Amino acid sequence: MNSMKTLLSLSLIVALTASCQNNNKSDLSMTKEDTTGQTTPQEEWLTLFDGTNFDQWRGYLSQGMPEAWSIQDSAMVFTPGGQGGQNIITKDVFYNFELSLEWNIAPGGNSGIFWGVIEDPAYPETYQSGPEIQVLDNAKHPDAFVGEGTHTAGALYDMIAPSADFTNPAGSWNHCVLRVDHRINKGLVLMNGNQIVEFPLYGPEWADMVAQSKFADWPVFGKSPKGHIGLQDHGDQVAYRNVKVKHLID
Repeated sequence: MNSMKTLLSLSLIVALTASCQNNNKSDLSMTKEDTTGQTTPQEEWLTLFDGTNFDQWRGYLSQGMPEAWSIQDSAMVFTPGGQGGQNIITKDVFYNFELSLEWNIAPGGNSGIFWGVIEDPAYPETYQSGPEIQVLDNAKHPDAFVGEGTHTAGALYDMIAPSADFTNPAGSWNHCVLRVDHRINKGLVLMNGNQIVEFPLYGPEWADMVAQSKFADWPVFGKSPKGHIGLQDHGDQVAYRNVKVKHLID
């Protein structure tokens, strides 16, 4: 009889132990599933120009859009006229970001993409504060043949030349990506899917590049990590389309 009771007790202990193990496995499984199911904030593209309006843009030192800019065939087009200085900027400012756009320069033309632009009446041009990624007809514009490549399309203007020329000819669309990330002190440019330029955003190496450029004595050039994105009136026809940006999330 005592043997029977002992056997029953052992069976009960085994059953309870197995049940606890199964419950623990179930709890662990649920914990793992809950953990993997959590999401982190995603970097989302924000449309700066969708081909229909200039809602995200205005003239530099102006509340409206300059008349020289129009919308044609879903592109924002600058057509030169008698008045210069019709640069445009985003209404918002950006710090760590990735900008994606397409540009199309007229034969022999010149334009530019700026970031870190400070809007101040003391500085009537966007390039006085904002570094520039060059937009250029490399085949015909004189800038392509000076500055050891630092004035060609895709260059960090007057500082770093592209590693190679991946641009399509004037009159064709080129896809350009500019990434600015102060967290890792790195900026880079991609042209038609190819990385062509990489550069620091601050520190001794940046200071040395500026010191050796035409901007050496410009008091606010490249000084603001946060600023407007700008597009340049350089007196030549240029078009931009599919303009979008995303904030790089910490």
